[in-house]
Amino acid sequence: MPASDPDAERVDASGLYDELRPRAFAIAYQMLGSVSEAEDVVQEAFLRMHQTLQRDEPIASPRAYIATLATRLAIDQLRSARVRREQYVGEWLPEPLVTGPTPADIAETADSLSLAFLVLLESLSPHQRAAFLLREVFDYPYAEVAEIIGTDVDSTRHLVARARNHLRDRRPRYHASRRQREELAQRFFAAADQGDLRALEALLAQDVALHGDGGGRVPALGRSVNGCERVARTVLAGFSVHARYGVRIQLTEVNGQPGAKAYDAQDRLVAVMALGIADGRIHTIHSISNPDKLRHLDQVSDLGTRLRAGRRSVDTG
Repeated sequence: MPASDPDAERVDASGLYDELRPRAFAIAYQMLGSVSEAEDVVQEAFLRMHQTLQRDEPIASPRAYIATLATRLAIDQLRSARVRREQYVGEWLPEPLVTGPTPADIAETADSLSLAFLVLLESLSPHQRAAFLLREVFDYPYAEVAEIIGTDVDSTRHLVARARNHLRDRRPRYHASRRQREELAQRFFAAADQGDLRALEALLAQDVALHGDGGGRVPALGRSVNGCERVARTVLAGFSVHARYGVRIQLTEVNGQPGAKAYDAQDRLVAVMALGIADGRIHTIHSISNPDKLRHLDQVSDLGTRLRAGRRSVDTG
């Protein structure tokens, strides 16, 4: 770990927090796909840095030190998280980030922050994921990546190459301008709200995929829905249910991509949707309604819980 150097000047961890935290969080979040777990990693990384300074151990490069801590803690956390995800009810999706006008403040590019990309990263081993992100997303030199993950340069190059080959044909690429993406999202949510099937289908790619995550807590898709017509009808069915309960849509940016937050009549958060757009069409839709994955964003609605209870009573009635 690039920590101790007898000639390094002493640094104040508290003074560096604002400077170093965005990168540490970006690494941890893209490693874990969880806001809460990433926050825990960042907190632990800065605690360890503070303890190192308290022992009067100099730190040569605070930036490298925090990146190393965040990465190694995230690798350990990811190993245990994957065991839990194997028993997850339904499809697992990352916790969404509702980003502002500059998603680069949280992660380096909108593409690498997208939910579709984070889901794709789940197919990599923890060390492959770390090496790939540090090199390809955060642009660390191979030598520094090797030092951070605790291996040699040749092994690091091999890890990155394997990850790159694995992701090459499946990595999402969103080339539309920000304005084009926002306009298409507005048309999508307007068509869904109005129940206009034809208008909705016209916005979707033929191979569009709809993913939902309720975590077994609220009604959600058990598996992905694929194909333009099926996805359009599924979206309209969901919007129809929401309309009966007074749910409103608020357009926003989700993980660097256009999306929306759904609020109930009491202004409590019901779900977050993100759209993956390329070549003038929507290729992926991710809908997250698991309350546990929304609490970091706002007060969460109990609508999904009530709908789930209603289904149970109908099934047993």
